[in-house]
Amino acid sequence: MKFSRYILFSAAMLALGACSEDTMDKINKNEGNPPVDAVPVRLQISDAIMGSGFTASSGDYSFYLSCLMEQTIGTGNNQMSRAELRNPSEWAASSTFNNTWNGVYGNLMNIKQIIDKIEGEVPGNVGQYDILGMAQTLWALNFGILTDMHGDIPYSEALQGQANMHPKLDAQADIYADILKYFDAAIANFDTAIDAKLKNAGAQDIAYNNNCNAWKAAAYALKARYRLHMSAVDDKAIDDALEYALEAESLGFSDFCITTFDGISADNPWSAYYWSRYYTASCETVLDMLEANDDPRAGIYTYDTGMAYPAGVAEYANESPQELVAPGWLDLGVQPIHLISESELQFIIAECQLRKGQNADAAFQAGVAAAVDELVVGFWEEDCDAAAFAESLGSATLQKVFEQKYLQQMVDNNIEAYNDYRRCQAMGEEYIHLNNPMNVQSGVNRFPYRMPYANSAVLSNPNVKAAYGDGSYIYSEKMWLFK
Repeated sequence: MKFSRYILFSAAMLALGACSEDTMDKINKNEGNPPVDAVPVRLQISDAIMGSGFTASSGDYSFYLSCLMEQTIGTGNNQMSRAELRNPSEWAASSTFNNTWNGVYGNLMNIKQIIDKIEGEVPGNVGQYDILGMAQTLWALNFGILTDMHGDIPYSEALQGQANMHPKLDAQADIYADILKYFDAAIANFDTAIDAKLKNAGAQDIAYNNNCNAWKAAAYALKARYRLHMSAVDDKAIDDALEYALEAESLGFSDFCITTFDGISADNPWSAYYWSRYYTASCETVLDMLEANDDPRAGIYTYDTGMAYPAGVAEYANESPQELVAPGWLDLGVQPIHLISESELQFIIAECQLRKGQNADAAFQAGVAAAVDELVVGFWEEDCDAAAFAESLGSATLQKVFEQKYLQQMVDNNIEAYNDYRRCQAMGEEYIHLNNPMNVQSGVNRFPYRMPYANSAVLSNPNVKAAYGDGSYIYSEKMWLFK
């Protein structure tokens, strides 16, 4: 009898032990953070698109470069006023773009996972060529921005985690060659997806709602942009850029942008930045250009006050930020983030045509009209005949193209304004005259040729640390693309 009770007790304890082990297995499983392979790529592509806009195309790069390119002035007696006064402790510091560097590389890790899952045929993601093309396009865009900002960067050995904690710096020329191949691969995958009528991303595609024809056109437009960047170092770049841009146009390219902002629960990053800090104000450099042509954007740029401020003046840089006037569109919150716009594509076409000795009036006027119409009619909801204004500017010249492109870039395309300025300098040309007297101090250049590496990489990667030094290289070392 006693023996039977012992058997029953032992069996019960064994059952309890098994139950406890199962329970513990469930407790130790993080249902809210499943392993990467368990997440379908369609749920990752939204973050990849948003990160490409919010962090890479916009964010700190855009904020600082708007100040550098005098599309706004930095104010508020803080980091942006130091940027306005070209203080090396701001521009050359490894901390300045640390968050953005980490954010873009983090976004690229997500994009890499998407590509690896589809190409590796991870179950649940097999044959999703539409999403693969999107990821490859975003890969090229994000790395294009990083290398445009910093020059040589970790690329071929990057994103390997603990398998390689100290990735080498790849030469910018090699990075550019590879990202152009990514655009080619993306275009081929969009063709496959179009033929198969794939719609794997659905509404998770917050750019084009899984319209692969639109994505293909955007890939060509971006390829044209990055090929044009090479015009100072490659004589064939203009011909290629024009070919790609015209292909994008023939495919019906429309703005590659993110339009999910409502100004309440989700704000455009420029508006969020402005509302939280008010560290930016309107600059006389832009207003003078607008008023010279009686431009309908002038009132919006000064919030209907007619006021703007000279670049590089301590009185305004150190002013209480809410005392100064800023561009009116910053107060909207609902404006989209452009990854590349219809206006930019038309200006690319116009520049290439002019450099080839062709008539560029149609493309030039289309670029101006698209920029003015979106801002004045679309954002500000005022009546405006944008086409008539574009026509009033007369025949296209390179001077006019770069001036109007610069004005289009003032809204949220400040990275490209910086790229255009450096590219033209490398070609011995100047179309945008910058007025900030602090760009040269005591005979020493204080206009950076590139952005500094990030603190996280400087501290953890000896290869980046050696390239960074004390940060002063940003004033003396031009990158390959813009030499």
